[in-house]
Amino acid sequence: MGRVVIAFGGNALVREHERGTWEQQLAHALEAARDVVHLSRTQQLILTHGNGPQVGTLALQQALAEPDAPALPLDVLGAMTQGEIGYLLQQALNTVDPWLPTATVLTRVVVAEDDPAFSAPPTKPIGPFYSAADAARLADERGWAMAQDAGRGCRRMVPSPQPLRVLEVEHVRRLAESGALVIAGGGGGIPVVWRDGVLSGVDAVIDKDRCAAELALSVGADRLVLLTGVRRVALGFGRPDQRDARRLTVSDALRHLEQGEFPKGSMGPKIEGAARFAEAAGTAIITDAEHLEAAVRGQDGTWIVDDALGPSVLDPAAVPA
Repeated sequence: MGRVVIAFGGNALVREHERGTWEQQLAHALEAARDVVHLSRTQQLILTHGNGPQVGTLALQQALAEPDAPALPLDVLGAMTQGEIGYLLQQALNTVDPWLPTATVLTRVVVAEDDPAFSAPPTKPIGPFYSAADAARLADERGWAMAQDAGRGCRRMVPSPQPLRVLEVEHVRRLAESGALVIAGGGGGIPVVWRDGVLSGVDAVIDKDRCAAELALSVGADRLVLLTGVRRVALGFGRPDQRDARRLTVSDALRHLEQGEFPKGSMGPKIEGAARFAEAAGTAIITDAEHLEAAVRGQDGTWIVDDALGPSVLDPAAVPA
């Protein structure tokens, strides 16, 4: 039985133009739950997830509750969303199979206190989208760093340090080996640093895809699946010469990343995490929830593979009508 780590994007649960109500998020979780449950009968599965929309919404609620309720730092909000989204996924999975054992593990991830992310302009988008005027107002009123996100509007930006070590790996591995479907490393993990021999939380949000790669490597996974909003990775996305990739070697994927083919705020971290895992351990797959099971079985999605398993395979460019 193979071991597969599947990473859900936070935006997979809160879609563009949605408010992100609990009912909407549960409906989206249910869309993927059937494939996940089916795969769990032949694979050891570990799920992880993003939390960008959720942690941003929670931070907004905290800001609006001041001064009556004291606001909490991002590491604490990350822990809260790990519980929130873990519970959401468990509910969806057990709706499909009430007897499937599931467990959510509150997961800390060590980062470096001197990570460049803490001194550079923040790059991790969280929370809802705003117009340019509203973003400028929030930056002035609350001191938030605001920036455009993938051309869809402005979002709050926070520091996103590199994950160095997932602390609860042994607990996750033992639960998976016992037959439980484990949910861990949610939201990129709770960021902590070593200070004077003590672990302390830091005000940041780790990228989910980078953490998923570290988690998959640490638990000895055979495959890493990064779920996003598209069926396959595309070269020339949105251009007339767009071509979907069925297979990308690590070298080709990193070359296109360096050339700016994959934006930092969306596909970039997925390519980075997928390439890191594929080069070190196995195959990484990027696809959407609808094609999850077919992609894991080798029939869909974009596979990121070691150079020895090349060459890269692209679909033909679309022919203009």
